[in-house]
Amino acid sequence: MSVVAAERSREGVRGGSRALNSAMWALLIPGGTALGAGIGQYATWLGVIVALGFTALAACLVGGIWHRAGAATLASVSCFALMLFAGPAMYEVYMKTAGDPVPAVVTQVVDEHNRRGPDMFCTVTETGGDHTVHRVSQQQNCFGQAAVGDRVEIRKDPLGLLKPRLPDSPDQQNTTEITVAITLGLLLLTAATTFYAGLRRRDG
Repeated sequence: MSVVAAERSREGVRGGSRALNSAMWALLIPGGTALGAGIGQYATWLGVIVALGFTALAACLVGGIWHRAGAATLASVSCFALMLFAGPAMYEVYMKTAGDPVPAVVTQVVDEHNRRGPDMFCTVTETGGDHTVHRVSQQQNCFGQAAVGDRVEIRKDPLGLLKPRLPDSPDQQNTTEITVAITLGLLLLTAATTFYAGLRRRDG
């Protein structure tokens, strides 16, 4: 085998190893960020820590180790956006598909003001069983679409980990589909950016 052929063979092996390594990070970074966003629906601070950890990992890996500054910025921004959309998307899909429908009545709707601005809270009482009372926020779809005295059908987590979700109003019918589509787009963007940066990485 000539020297040129041997060198090409080594380049091919390095290229294959680099592609495999890039693919691993392209799956791990967006997947970990989405996982953190999902955990945030149950334990907010834990989810934030996990998601921000993977966002920081993307910035350090792509920008600091692979020396792709532009890709690092894009990956970090897409990870941060993924934090905002992935959690609600997973919660809504899970509750709409696996949540137990339970009849309830709205007993209170309040619009509280805090450091983040206005935040609505709804109190609903189950009409059957032991008349369990739930206090939910905008995270559980309390946006003032139901008034006090309205009878609604809430969705309860069969595992009992998440708060129940209020039903959509007529003008919210496509919000879940839009949120899921944005989430999938951000997952693909983050994965593609990471994979490309890994293939085009520069040695220090």
